[in-house]
Amino acid sequence: MKTPITPELGRAAIRALIKERSPLGPLKVMAKHVGRLFQIPLPGFRPFVVFGPEANRKVLITEREKLLWRNTDPVTDLLRRGVLIVDGEEHDRYRELMEPPLRPAQLPDYTQMMIRQTDRVTATWQDGQTVDMLVEGRKIALLIIMQALFSKDAWDDLPRLWHPIRKAIEFISPGAWIFWRKMPRFGFGKSLKVIDDYLHEIIEERRKRKEGGGDLLQHLIDAGLSDNVIRDQMLTMMIAGHDTSTALLAWVFALLGQHPDTHAKVAEEVNALDKSPLLDQVIKETLRLYPPIHIGNRRVAEEIHFDEGSVPAGGRMFYSIYLTHRDPSIWENADSFCPARFARGRAAPPMSYVPFGGGPRACIGAAFGQAEARIVIARLLQTFHFEPVNPNQIRPYMGATLEPRPGVMMRVERSYGG
Repeated sequence: MKTPITPELGRAAIRALIKERSPLGPLKVMAKHVGRLFQIPLPGFRPFVVFGPEANRKVLITEREKLLWRNTDPVTDLLRRGVLIVDGEEHDRYRELMEPPLRPAQLPDYTQMMIRQTDRVTATWQDGQTVDMLVEGRKIALLIIMQALFSKDAWDDLPRLWHPIRKAIEFISPGAWIFWRKMPRFGFGKSLKVIDDYLHEIIEERRKRKEGGGDLLQHLIDAGLSDNVIRDQMLTMMIAGHDTSTALLAWVFALLGQHPDTHAKVAEEVNALDKSPLLDQVIKETLRLYPPIHIGNRRVAEEIHFDEGSVPAGGRMFYSIYLTHRDPSIWENADSFCPARFARGRAAPPMSYVPFGGGPRACIGAAFGQAEARIVIARLLQTFHFEPVNPNQIRPYMGATLEPRPGVMMRVERSYGG
C-alpha cells in the first residue's frame, strides 16, 4: 500500500465524513492518500477496498473465481437464493432462465408500456405542484418492472406495497449490523411478510392460469422451480430492478436542476428529434458520477493480488465503482458534470466505466434499465416543464443504492404545447 494510515489521515477522513455527511467522503480521502487498495480501520469492521481498472478487471473477469458473491449479511437474508447472491452453477442456471425477457431484442416491446406507466403517475400531478422525483420515479419504476417481468398491473397495489418495499430497502442498506451482524432487527418482519405474501399470490395466480406469455415469471415456472426459489428471483428483480432505475432517474433530474443550460438543451432535443444524443450522454454521465450500485461486496475465497498489494483469503472486500468513476488519473475534472465526455468518438479506458459491473455477471437488466431511463425521461421532458426547488441541498446517500437525499424537489407545469 502506498501510504500508512496515520492519525492525521484518520482525522482528515472524519472531517470529510462531517462535511459530506456520507461515508463517501472518507473513502475519497483514503483513495487520494493511500491508493487503489486500502483497508478500513474500524473496530470489528476491517474490509479491504479496491478500485480502478485493474481491480475491476480482476474482480469481474480474470480472477472472479477467487471471490464469492454470497455473504452472511441482510442481502442474503432477504434474497435467499436470488440470482444476485448465489455462486457457481446455481447462479448460471438462474441467469440462463432469466435472460430471455431482458435481451435487447425484446426492448421495443416494452416502449409503449413504459410510456403508459409514466403517464399514469404524472396524471396525478397538478400544475404548480412540487413533486419529489425520487418518490415519483420509484412509482414509475415499480409499475414498469412489475408489468414487464411478471405481467402484473401493480397500480392498485402501490398503497399496499409502498411501505413494505421501503422497509425492504432499509433492511439491506448499510447500518449498525455491519459492526454487529447478530444485532436484533426489529420492525421489519411484518413488512417483509407483506412482500412475500404478495409475490406468492402472483405465483399462485399464474400457476392456476397455466400460461402467461414469455415473461420472466413464466420462464421460471416452466423451468420447474419451486415457489420459494421463484419468489427469490422475483424479489431480486423487483428490488434491484426498480431501485436502481429510481436512483438513476432521480439523479438525472437532480443534475439537470443544477445545470439549467443542459436541461434546456435536452428538453429541446427530445421534442425535436426521434433520438436524443445529448440525453444519452446525460444518462451516461449521471451513471458515472452517481452509479446506483456504487460498491460491490465480495468474500475472498482465495488470496488475490493487485499492483498495490494483496487481499488475503477469508476477508471481505469491496470494489468501489464510485471511486473508479471519480478517479482524477482517469477522468478530467472527475467531479464535474460533463455529458460531452461521452460524445461520439470519445471512449473511456477499458474497465474504467462500469456502472453495471462487467464480465459474466454484469447486471442482467443493464440494457433494459438504460432503455427505460431514455424512454421515461424523454416522456417527462416532453410533457412537463420542471423547475428545481432544492438543487443545492441534494447530497448522495449510501443506501441499497446511491440515492439523492433529501429528495429531488421539482415544481411541475404541464407542457400543453409539447
